[in-house]
Amino acid sequence: MKTKLSARPARWVAASLVAGAYLAAAAAQPVAAQGKLEAQYEASLAGIPVGRGAWNIVIGDDSYAASAFGGTIGLLKTIANGSGTGEAEGRIVNGALVPANYKASTTTSKKSETIHITLANGNVKDFGIVPQPPVDPGRVPITDAHKKGVLDPMTASILRVPGTADPLSPDACHGAVAVFDGRMRYDLRLDFKRMETVRAEHGYYGPVVVCALYFTPIAGYIPDRPVIKYLAKARNIEIAFAPILGTRVLVPFRMVIPTPIGTAMLEATSFVTQASPPHVAKTQ
Repeated sequence: MKTKLSARPARWVAASLVAGAYLAAAAAQPVAAQGKLEAQYEASLAGIPVGRGAWNIVIGDDSYAASAFGGTIGLLKTIANGSGTGEAEGRIVNGALVPANYKASTTTSKKSETIHITLANGNVKDFGIVPQPPVDPGRVPITDAHKKGVLDPMTASILRVPGTADPLSPDACHGAVAVFDGRMRYDLRLDFKRMETVRAEHGYYGPVVVCALYFTPIAGYIPDRPVIKYLAKARNIEIAFAPILGTRVLVPFRMVIPTPIGTAMLEATSFVTQASPPHVAKTQ
């Protein structure tokens, strides 16, 4: 019984951390100017700190890069020690982020795993998991069609708002995105909930737009998994977006997922952004 009770919080925290890093929407709209983000996050379950991580994003003239890392802390570390990293890079074409490469690695006391995805024009060209997981007959198969018109999880975590008005508005919480993470193919959709003001311990102090978030599994998942069932039915997941200065890019500042064993939350403790002027080509 002790083993079962110990593993259950670990599964919910893992799902929450993945959701915090991945569950956001993106739209193919121009990015204004350039900027970067350096942020640190803390994950908690029922008010108890269980993980810490960092996320860096750089938006350049014609390319972008994002990286993240994190690990368990406190009591959870003693029963489910784990850490992970993720990175993505791609080009900026007509103002839109076009992913090219994605990689994510996780390490626990029991195993290590690395996922890589190569994309071109929204289509998966190659992907793999090392070590290769065993085939599970209960998993919904992924077809070639499921690997077209998708974003990798890291790129999908960047919300870009079209137009020229303030990007921090109810209009930011619209649209849906198709995501492929190397194992699962799922859809994410946002709806507007409210506006708030937040203050990080270091860096950002200002408004955020809070969106409801809905998760729909498409393929690559096992339907009987309790976490999948719960997330697919959940109607009370919310995510607060804050801006990267100098751009129309919004990224998660806080995410809240109620679970049967308490509220899971991922929230920025440090959120430092900096605008960079657009590059001006030199002339002879």
